[in-house]
Amino acid sequence: MQFDFPLRKIIHVDMDAFYASVEQHYNPELKGKPIAVGGGSKRGVVSAASYEARKFGVRSAMSGYQAQKNCPQLIFVRPRFDRYKEISLQIRDIFYEYTDLVEPLSLDEAYLDVTENKKGNPSATLIAKEIRQKILDQTGLTASAGISINKFIAKVASDYNKPNGQKTVNPEEVIQFLEELDIRKFYGVGKVTADKMYRLGIFTGKDLKQKSEEFLDEHFGKSGSYYFNVVRGVHHSPVKPHRTPKSVGAERTFSENLSSEIFMLEKLENIANELERRLQKSKIAGKTITLKIKYSDFTLQTRSKTLPYYIASKDLILETAKELLYQADLENSVRLLGISLANLNTEKKKEDSKDEAVLVQLKFEF
Repeated sequence: MQFDFPLRKIIHVDMDAFYASVEQHYNPELKGKPIAVGGGSKRGVVSAASYEARKFGVRSAMSGYQAQKNCPQLIFVRPRFDRYKEISLQIRDIFYEYTDLVEPLSLDEAYLDVTENKKGNPSATLIAKEIRQKILDQTGLTASAGISINKFIAKVASDYNKPNGQKTVNPEEVIQFLEELDIRKFYGVGKVTADKMYRLGIFTGKDLKQKSEEFLDEHFGKSGSYYFNVVRGVHHSPVKPHRTPKSVGAERTFSENLSSEIFMLEKLENIANELERRLQKSKIAGKTITLKIKYSDFTLQTRSKTLPYYIASKDLILETAKELLYQADLENSVRLLGISLANLNTEKKKEDSKDEAVLVQLKFEF
């Protein structure tokens, strides 16, 4: 198939069980054993799980109690985020050997645009293989990669041959790849959306492709156009080397559940103090305040308010957070509170995106 838009060579690199793999690498006694980073206390939450632990259903964001229940032999390890960040920067340096167009998504994954690269290598597949080998040689850790014409497909492909593998989706393979893809594998389709799609008879990319844009807009709102386009291989978002944060926040998990708003006010003040400190450090202000409430049963609720002016001071943040707290009755006792500020003064108006990507035909070498 011939695409009527510029094609890129995009690699998505995703470290394999990064936090857990770091701990296993630097403590040989943990190798081959089910481990969870974090989640060790009564109220702890798992930050990451090794592949050995995942076989028992242990996953990130799970309570330590449930993780231990799923896997009685599970070993909890205290997280060392400074160490993870140090290794992440080491890995990022490897990326920069090939291109300056690197968009980190987190400590353990990033997009790379290698359409034009520092090595002059026309094969994105070979570049991904080299990068993965260098990561292994320099850190002892494995990475997986997805390679294709845009970020969406590269992201999906990186999950195909995990751990320690890679998958290339060439331009002429894109449409068939997307049509055969289980809808649950589409990046941006979570469990709730997948269940809704199932009820509408959408199980694969081919099913999704048969729905009109109007139908998808009606049932999925703003996301409708996104689903309509990506299933056709259309995703124009470029790799952005300097990602501007869309929000700044702070949150706290409590040692005991809180059951009254009165007990939460002091906690909110501490959170607002921390948020003010982060805003001042980054010289950022925003208009939209969101209060995050996680209940003792782990259900999550958010309440937001947009002001007509930018704020960054603790007093104004706290005043609005209190208003949001009293907006409705609590549904249960509370284990976590958070405040975030969005609609930031750093956001720039989106310009008409005329990407400076190279237009490549189907002979595009991957």
